Amino acid sequence: MAFALIDLPYEDTALEPAVSAETLSYHHGKHHKAYIDKTNAALEGSDKADQSLIEVVASARGSDQGLFNNSAQSWNHGFYWHSLAETETSPSDELASMIKSAFGSADELKDKLKERGAGHFASGWVWLAEKNGELTIMETHDGDTLADQEGVNPLLTIDLWEHAYYLDHQNARPKYLEAVMDKLNWSFASENLARGTTWKYPG
Repeated sequence: MAFALIDLPYEDTALEPAVSAETLSYHHGKHHKAYIDKTNAALEGSDKADQSLIEVVASARGSDQGLFNNSAQSWNHGFYWHSLAETETSPSDELASMIKSAFGSADELKDKLKERGAGHFASGWVWLAEKNGELTIMETHDGDTLADQEGVNPLLTIDLWEHAYYLDHQNARPKYLEAVMDKLNWSFASENLARGTTWKYPG
């Protein structure tokens, strides 16, 4: 079963000025599509062809770097699109309570996300995740993911690869991070927290 490039959950202008329609046309329509296409090509005729995307990621980790990179990036990007929204949404009572306990306030959490994202060396991802019943900020490098990490439930992610922001903000990653803080989809994070299991790629 081949994986599909999922549609964006909003219009391509919805994230402007933080993320432009031009950036989304390349990032979603070319980068994400290429990861999906390469994953499908690698799986064709293999014994992994009927696995879910997370199962593919987990089975390829440490054994098939090419398949791992492309399948993990396919999942990460789908998760990233849903981590953003046209207008910032509100967290559930449960998530709001956990944010207050772990970070003091939503604004302090945003400051930590910006700090970790700006300080991250080279390409990768910064995540808000639930681990051992508490919220934590985590980072993965290059194409790595939290999707298959036991005991970790990713709630939101922000893409730190240059192709996510260079057309709009050039090399100023902190400006991009500042801008997307007003586009975070706390409803999506709340759903992930309440479900208690890792988001399933819908394509």
